[in-house]
Amino acid sequence: MSSTSAGKYYITTSIAYVNAGPHVGYAMELLQADVLARYQRLCGAETYFLTGTDEHGLKIAQVAEAAHLAPIELADKNSALFRDLASAMGVSHDDFVRTTEDRHVAYVLEMWKKLVAAGDIYKADYEGLYCVGCERYYLEKELSEGKCPIHLKAPVAVKEANYFFRLSRYADQIREKITSGEVAIWPIARRNEILSFMEEGLNDVSFSRPKEQVKWGIPVPGDEDQLMYVWCDALTNYLSVIDREKFWPADVQVIGKDILRFHAVYWIGMLLSAGFALPKAIMVHGFITSDGVKMSKSLGNVKDPFEYIEKYGRDALRYFLLREIPTLGDGDFSQARFDIVYKDELANTFGNLVSRVLAMAGKYFGGAVPARGVDDGFAAKVAAVWADYDSSVREYDLKKALEFVVALGYAANKYVEDTKPWALAKTDTARLAEVIYNLLELVRVLGVMLLPFIPDSAAKVLGVFQEGFAVNGFVWSDARVYGVLKEGTKLGELAVMFPRVEG
Repeated sequence: MSSTSAGKYYITTSIAYVNAGPHVGYAMELLQADVLARYQRLCGAETYFLTGTDEHGLKIAQVAEAAHLAPIELADKNSALFRDLASAMGVSHDDFVRTTEDRHVAYVLEMWKKLVAAGDIYKADYEGLYCVGCERYYLEKELSEGKCPIHLKAPVAVKEANYFFRLSRYADQIREKITSGEVAIWPIARRNEILSFMEEGLNDVSFSRPKEQVKWGIPVPGDEDQLMYVWCDALTNYLSVIDREKFWPADVQVIGKDILRFHAVYWIGMLLSAGFALPKAIMVHGFITSDGVKMSKSLGNVKDPFEYIEKYGRDALRYFLLREIPTLGDGDFSQARFDIVYKDELANTFGNLVSRVLAMAGKYFGGAVPARGVDDGFAAKVAAVWADYDSSVREYDLKKALEFVVALGYAANKYVEDTKPWALAKTDTARLAEVIYNLLELVRVLGVMLLPFIPDSAAKVLGVFQEGFAVNGFVWSDARVYGVLKEGTKLGELAVMFPRVEG
């Protein structure tokens, strides 16, 4: 469960593989982590948010060769795209790690030595079925009609001498840590999936491959003919570039369901071997599908997030992915559905509400907050929404949290239609002041609730209340209280936040 108390909060995403540029599926993972990080910062926690790129392995070498590039040239090019995506979406990460960086490589070598010192690395011959796309070996029973279930291609039979990690030694400990909840896996179905996988026991895991086969990676200490396999290299990024004494263990690690086993089993085994504390939680999201098929670079059915940001703005893409795709499950990205959500919720439920309320405050009260008159029903409703909102975020259900915000937006719009301020202006100015006061408060509270989700638009809304709630000096706990606007506070102007998009 996500803590809301002040203290430290360390959150990670998986690191993206740089065989190709980013797609909407990875954008969603970045955004989910970003919401959690922003929420914790607003709650007062000293938060550290890490993301980055995974840049070694056979697949990188093969793609680079086909493009007539050196592996590092391909890595430089595509890693920059992922960094650009994070920036374009307004992701608030504190660091961006690349596994080709010296600072990372140096610590990976230290991690390998810790595993050796624990007696958990040994060399042996290995024979198995290897998927280049997944960078992993498969058992026959894991294949779908003889093919990798992710990439839909037959794996290659490989026989070679590798270094192995004694994962089997830690099977009982890993199972106990997950069963007890010391390492909480969300959703519960993913926790059960891992425990089911472990019922047959754990085999030791290949941790290196011959240099002549992989070509591109970190050499094994003391054996230049072997390159480290993805596990010790990529997974160690969560430790390699942070202040480990201050921020480890991770409070939550956000990953996709296709790499759950590596994080809930391999990574936990590595940490136990090396003597590190374990992450408190692993949050597992699903896939974004396109016509019912997983969106994947290798399948060529991806949607380009940069195109949506350019056309609709980054808050529109943020909102759609967080609102429409189940946080802990699969969802489909449809252009038709995107257009509906953009128009009905962003433009109308939120954007039009703000515009109408500000226009009425300007027309009837000279652009200032009228006399304070708190509606107790709305005060209670807002308090209840905050409780549901907080509970949903703590349980990593960001879609559900947004649903409560949308419901409050619907209630605010209904309040406009029910009270008809334009009619009250002719008959009951005292009641009009009360109605406009509550509408302004609802707009302000909606802005506060949306801060972690669509920060640019939410900050613009809050900026309207410039005298009462300036961006500088903003206090999350104070801003959550309903009825704190002061009479006479001058209201700023706000341009259309979600304009009509043609074509």
